[in-house]
Amino acid sequence: MKKLLFNALLIAIAVMSIILTISFLTPPKKIPEYNDEKLRELALERGLKPVPDSFEKLLKLVDDTSNPMTPQKIALGSELFFDTNLSKNKKTSCASCHSFDKDLKNRGILLDTLTKKDQEVTNCAACHLQDQSGVDRFTFSQGDGGTEHPYLLNTQTILNSAFAKYFSWSGEVNSIKEQSANSLQDHHKMNLTPKEVEARVSQNPKYAEKFGEIFNDGISFENTTKAIEVYVKTLVTRGDYDRFLEGDNSAISHEAKRGLANFINFGCKGCHNDISFGGQSIQRFPLREFAQVYDLKLNFEIVPQLKRLDSEFPFENSGGYLGKNNRHLFRVPILRNVTKTSPYFHNGAVPKIREAVDVMARYQLGRHLTLEQIDEIVAFLRTLEGDIVDYGIKEYR
Repeated sequence: MKKLLFNALLIAIAVMSIILTISFLTPPKKIPEYNDEKLRELALERGLKPVPDSFEKLLKLVDDTSNPMTPQKIALGSELFFDTNLSKNKKTSCASCHSFDKDLKNRGILLDTLTKKDQEVTNCAACHLQDQSGVDRFTFSQGDGGTEHPYLLNTQTILNSAFAKYFSWSGEVNSIKEQSANSLQDHHKMNLTPKEVEARVSQNPKYAEKFGEIFNDGISFENTTKAIEVYVKTLVTRGDYDRFLEGDNSAISHEAKRGLANFINFGCKGCHNDISFGGQSIQRFPLREFAQVYDLKLNFEIVPQLKRLDSEFPFENSGGYLGKNNRHLFRVPILRNVTKTSPYFHNGAVPKIREAVDVMARYQLGRHLTLEQIDEIVAFLRTLEGDIVDYGIKEYR
């Protein structure tokens, strides 16, 4: 028996040695150096386009004839988005979980939404208003009355969702309007029935007038979600990356340009694509189970760390969520402003952006990135940071 165990141990050591030898001898993929024009061309060819810089251009991309984006409807949607009266306990608005400070103009509204004079300040968003993240920065989302999501899911950014095709972590929601309807009704979010939403809206005289001007059938649950949808479609951001695509070679650093080249050549753009860098598809995660063996390749630039990995994910899966149909299928997250939306992944298990990049490289691409490559990709992701565009719509103010 001891001999069998000894032989098994020798075989295991031999197999591990072979795996380590192969990984060490496998040369890292060399990404070519591109000049600015070629790099810009590669990005545009792969659909990594800039966010529109005018309202007219935005309309061409996201307007819908079934729910036209008019300035009056956008203004109404803005008021509804920040209205805490549209939750069971009258303490939560859409902005409570999807926090941002639009050009420092909404600070008063947001502080009133997130904090009450007779309440203890417990919402992280109150300290992150200028992050332009569109999330609450909690590990797990908390709805009306502090109710946590039953699967302990992390809040996804609402910014740039105008360009997305899929919503929610499972990707089973296909429009902002549908997502708004779900959020108003879910017990772990706003926790109201459609009839209750209509009653709350009807209590406000200014709403009655505005709904009557904008919609033929006045106040309704459907029209409430339509107004919120058109407002959310205006919450898009532009940053240094957009200026680089439009011809400003000095808008991003050389390190960020290398990161963009890595992003394209390593295959990240395969899922994180289009203007929003995500939200366009539903993908399996983790994709590569062999990454647990591949992790044996040590990076000598850092102190190796040993940790017990979850059997389903490369981190502890708090809440036990397994994606769409329990098949590890997830809506690909939007990467614009991603450096401001920590913690990461569906349950907020990864706190730092560098670790998130490393996890994705290993478990989606099967690549072991050097620290330099990780830093370059993070430098590129920082160019996707941006403020919400002020399209100068008079009625919107």
